[in-house]
Amino acid sequence: MERVVDGQVTQVTGGHAVVRALEEHGVTTVFGIPGTHNLEIYRYLAASPIQHVVTRHEQGAAYAADGYFRASGRVAGVVTTSGPGILNAAAAVASAYADGVPIMVVTPSAPRGAVRRNIGWMHEVKDQRAAMDAVSEWAETANSAQDAADLINKAFSDWSCGRARPVVVEVPHDVLLERGVAAEVTPRPSVRMPQPAAADVRDFCEAVAESKNPVVVVGGGCVRGHNAVRELCAAIGAPVIATARAKGVLRDDDPLSLGSVFGLASSRELMEGADLLVLLGTEVSDAELGAMPLRPSGTVVRVDVDRDQLHKNVRAHLPVLADIAQFAMAATTALSSGSEPVDRSTMIAELRSRASAEAAEISAPFVAVHDALEAALPEDAIITGDSSQVSYMGTALLWSAIEPDQVMYPSGYATLGYGLPAAIGAKLANRDRAVTCLLGDGAFMFSVQELATASELGLSLPIIVFDNGGFAEIRDEMDAADIPRLAVDIEAPRLSSLADAFGAAFAAPSSRHELAQAVKEALTAGRPTVIAVGPGLS
Repeated sequence: MERVVDGQVTQVTGGHAVVRALEEHGVTTVFGIPGTHNLEIYRYLAASPIQHVVTRHEQGAAYAADGYFRASGRVAGVVTTSGPGILNAAAAVASAYADGVPIMVVTPSAPRGAVRRNIGWMHEVKDQRAAMDAVSEWAETANSAQDAADLINKAFSDWSCGRARPVVVEVPHDVLLERGVAAEVTPRPSVRMPQPAAADVRDFCEAVAESKNPVVVVGGGCVRGHNAVRELCAAIGAPVIATARAKGVLRDDDPLSLGSVFGLASSRELMEGADLLVLLGTEVSDAELGAMPLRPSGTVVRVDVDRDQLHKNVRAHLPVLADIAQFAMAATTALSSGSEPVDRSTMIAELRSRASAEAAEISAPFVAVHDALEAALPEDAIITGDSSQVSYMGTALLWSAIEPDQVMYPSGYATLGYGLPAAIGAKLANRDRAVTCLLGDGAFMFSVQELATASELGLSLPIIVFDNGGFAEIRDEMDAADIPRLAVDIEAPRLSSLADAFGAAFAAPSSRHELAQAVKEALTAGRPTVIAVGPGLS
């Protein structure tokens, strides 16, 4: 790849092409770990304005990039080495894919011509690209410096016009080193999102006008255009249910919002009994529905930017392929020219009370912790969690979100290890915003090494570890299935010593008041604080 500098043509290596392409697309933060095969990328990162954050595991790098995007809307890069490096990141990439989070992952690979040859090349994988393609939107190999730049261009173009998910750009080791002659980096122009058809908007408005008991479900596809979605929901005037990924699309205190209660029995009954079910940007996830298919009895409208989602899990009577925000604006304008929405406030308040009562039974063990957080944190605080009961049975139901992605946990892939590195990414994206990590003791051990990253960065980060003695979710499932408990009752390490070893502060409050005080102090500590709590918090 060549550049013209002061009238002179200079050739550019693949490693240089990668860094320049990231710069051209406005990437300001990269998470990663240097290794023998990616050093040519680091040669140019060292001279780049891009901030590089070294994590202590590649999985942590990708989770941090996930949290960074959710907190800011800006894509972060992830750089790993080949073989074990990129495969270490695979679970986090798969999690981002499931939750619809774009991450730009760049990794070296075996030299060109070495794939599937089994020649004993260090970090050799039979087919590394295919392995990563299985857990990402796409994984492609750059066979020249120009290819590397073009693939990064392709990713940003794809993200501008469809469902945004992680991609992997694999650059063979020899391409990273090779100087090539090619054109300058020219970012592709953004492609327009699919626009709503006038007939679809008309049919939708007619369905709303004719319905007696409509219900709206907002999913992760509504996050980017949530302001337009809020206006549409107000124009419809129906109860709104949020999936886990869509928590905060409507403020949880909005009179129309039933909360992030998609998986509750009362919500299923409501959705299945509605004469009009409007599904906006949701895949109707089996994970949230508990492997029991949703069977609506009324008309189903589905709006999605992803054609593959329009009939998945629930078949639509009116499928609309369109950008959610554009559709919401068009439909809101059309509805506003008709009659005022039906006043369903009394009915919605009753539904909200019913959902809250059901949620209260589920979240009871975690009320004390969240009461303390409510007392300690500002209303716009970000809380990251994990596939921990305290997250999906606690924070998802108890924390009142005022905007999307205030509550982050891996609801789609349900992996462990997300909470701490995601909090690091979120905090780096919003230095002046309160960010707190709340997770279980089992989940904490999956990424505990990232305490070193948080300490090195001097992040004022409360990390609340809810110790319920091991893998509580699996223990409960064993008990329910009458399976003898095995490998689920696990003793946590001495967290005070662990925190000290990583340069973090430590607290072990025994009451809500003490926990609230510990969190407040941690928000300005200049280093992470591990806060150990248990079910017996008074």
